[in-house]
Amino acid sequence: MNDRFLRACRRQSVDCTPIWLMRQAGRFLPEYRALRQRHPMMEMIKTPELAVEVTLQPIRRFELDAAIIFADILPPLEAMGVSVEFVRGEGPSIAQPIRAAADIAKLVVPSPEEIAPYTQEAVRLAARELNGRVPLIGFSGAPFTLAGYLIEGGSSADYARARRLMYDATDAWHSLMEKLSLMVGAYLQAQVRAGAQALQLFDSWVGVLSPADYREFVLPYVARTVAMARQAGVPVIYFSTGTAGMLETIATTGADVIGIDWRVDLGEAWKRVGYGVAIQGNLDPLTLLAPLPKLQDRVLHVLGQAGRRDGHIFNLGHGVLQDTPVDNVKALVDLVHRETQRS
Repeated sequence: MNDRFLRACRRQSVDCTPIWLMRQAGRFLPEYRALRQRHPMMEMIKTPELAVEVTLQPIRRFELDAAIIFADILPPLEAMGVSVEFVRGEGPSIAQPIRAAADIAKLVVPSPEEIAPYTQEAVRLAARELNGRVPLIGFSGAPFTLAGYLIEGGSSADYARARRLMYDATDAWHSLMEKLSLMVGAYLQAQVRAGAQALQLFDSWVGVLSPADYREFVLPYVARTVAMARQAGVPVIYFSTGTAGMLETIATTGADVIGIDWRVDLGEAWKRVGYGVAIQGNLDPLTLLAPLPKLQDRVLHVLGQAGRRDGHIFNLGHGVLQDTPVDNVKALVDLVHRETQRS
């Protein structure tokens, strides 16, 4: 019924700029926090009915133009033989991090049906519940970001262990990225079969790399993953952070939409990736905590950078922060729609 997000992904004309927000289904919403008090994170992810409830919470509150399935990038790794847990107050943890080629050899490439089947079921249920009200986005972590967690054992400031493995055991690195790209591509395809109408590939930590290392050690696997995802026939968004120095290379991934963070002006980024792709972004998430006049000023700046070209999807440069006022999110969504209304 509301297809402006999908139209923008394909650089088609829209009645106003579509908007959705990374982490829109999450901890800034009081109804999410109430649910989280009763259920551990992994239980919420692995119980399709709970995941669907969280997915729909922001759609009930705001006039958003897309829903994104509530899930996490790490649980799909379990299908490869990896133990994943979420430690309250610390975040995700890999019980036995990868340290050598022998560890990589043990990783299996699962069948699509084995990869986070609970999330695939949540996609089916959410698509049914949405019933065309807005499109549903499926997602996965990108190969490098997943490799970083696997090697470090959790999050890291610089992913030094992962980068050392790239240099010290290059053949092992390529073997790992090969397996991850095949798993992620199959997982994204499975989400489309379950009902997802668009896909996002999160490469949240690839910005720690130099452009040369990205080209050699990451780009071939992102391109393969994107190609597999596009075979499913839906738009594919590739999102990364801290990558303003390699936008021209990122433009060669084959993604339909390039998601950018707030560290580069959207107009400059779009010019550098080329107007043959759509662009998503790129308000600083912290701006949603600012007074409304400042928020409005920054929103108008982003919209001005887009220049009303077909193919802009408004989003943040990363996820909604936990302390974000709900009223500010509503103000943001309404402002974007109002200021970009086509007559």
